[in-house]
Amino acid sequence: MGHGHELRTERLRLRRWREADRAAFAQMNADPEVMEHFPAPLTRRDSDLLVDRIEAGFEQHGFGLWAIEVVTTGQFVGLTGLSVPGFEAHFIPAVEVGWRLARPAWGQGYATEAARAAIDYGFTRAALPMIVSFTAAINARSRAVMERLGMARDPADDFDHPDLPPGHRLRRHVLYRISPG
Repeated sequence: MGHGHELRTERLRLRRWREADRAAFAQMNADPEVMEHFPAPLTRRDSDLLVDRIEAGFEQHGFGLWAIEVVTTGQFVGLTGLSVPGFEAHFIPAVEVGWRLARPAWGQGYATEAARAAIDYGFTRAALPMIVSFTAAINARSRAVMERLGMARDPADDFDHPDLPPGHRLRRHVLYRISPG
């Protein structure tokens, strides 16, 4: 299937993006609760541009942020996968595992299940030596997923996100890492 083929888990299909995903993705990115730990919700245009950037990333790196579909219903519920951070920090260059799910899909273990498949792909198919994940220090929900994935945090790795101004509630970030095996 070429770059970034489908991944399957017990309940989820991680696949490349379809035109039909864009409306559901935009709705998710406009939800203030979903976007609580991002600087702001996204407009439809910015959400569509993100899909374009994600798809370009697959072509560039051979991996990326897959659309997540629930196998039993075919419903789009968010994204997970691997990306290359576009800012300067002490741990860059690196490959990040990330996720973002629509609110109705929260609390079912989908983020952990999907991210675990992405990490496995990163180590077995992309031969990455390490994968990181980071989030605003106040984002307890994502930090819990990182810990469930077996990722480890060293407080010495905490950093201020360079794209956010001093005093911003999201500026302080925590970094988690995982290596193969």
